[in-house]
Amino acid sequence: MRARRSRHFAQLPVRTIIPNSLTVLALCAGLTAIRFAIEARYEAAVAAIIIASIFDALDGRIARMLQGSTKFGAELDSLTDFVNFGIAPVVILYLWSLGEIGGIGWIAVLGFAVCCALRLARFNVALEDPDKPVWAGNYFVGVPAPAAAGLVMLPLYLSFVGVDWIKDVPLLIALHALAIAFLMVSRIPTFSGKRMGLRIRRDMVLPILLLVGMSAAIILSYPWIAFTGLCAIYLTSIPLAVLRYRHHKRRMAADEPQPDDDSLEIR
Repeated sequence: MRARRSRHFAQLPVRTIIPNSLTVLALCAGLTAIRFAIEARYEAAVAAIIIASIFDALDGRIARMLQGSTKFGAELDSLTDFVNFGIAPVVILYLWSLGEIGGIGWIAVLGFAVCCALRLARFNVALEDPDKPVWAGNYFVGVPAPAAAGLVMLPLYLSFVGVDWIKDVPLLIALHALAIAFLMVSRIPTFSGKRMGLRIRRDMVLPILLLVGMSAAIILSYPWIAFTGLCAIYLTSIPLAVLRYRHHKRRMAADEPQPDDDSLEIR
């Protein structure tokens, strides 16, 4: 009896708690964004989503660095991503503008949220695919949920920099949200940036660090202009990722041994 009780109260290493704590902080930031939107504090709401995305980027990397990855942490992270990037951004848009067109605006909200749930489920299953080639790790299938959340809030960024008329065309915003939702569940490859394997020359280290510092200064000084620019850069990178992905696929097909017969494999 005592041995069974000791198993229930077994101690866990601290390295497994730190990443999960960051995930919980991300969830708190996402829920606080909804509160700010209800109070019509839209700039604070968008900033809270951005903070949530920063915590989301840190928790997985810190878990791998500390060797503290757990099944519980992975499930918690997926649920948190759905709230922060599948629900909160479009709820903010609905309270800001989409609510003016009633059911159509709500359809855009539901469409985005459902597509985000499907995208996260597909991503979790794809992680367990043993047949995926190594180079495929450089790409996501579709736009990842954090990037989609940043893209769907583009109308808010534009309004913050003075494009006030965009709030008065909620139908256009609804179409934009549905387009980003489609990109999430599509089979379009996008750069992941996790295993790009890029190397730089030693003499380029200081210029790159200077560029990073200047970029941080621009984001802090002109955040909404910077995020608008980042959205434009990301959307521009999608066609480049498609071309690069097709190049890898053609090269892999050329390296495979050709069958002796003329039979075709249906996939």
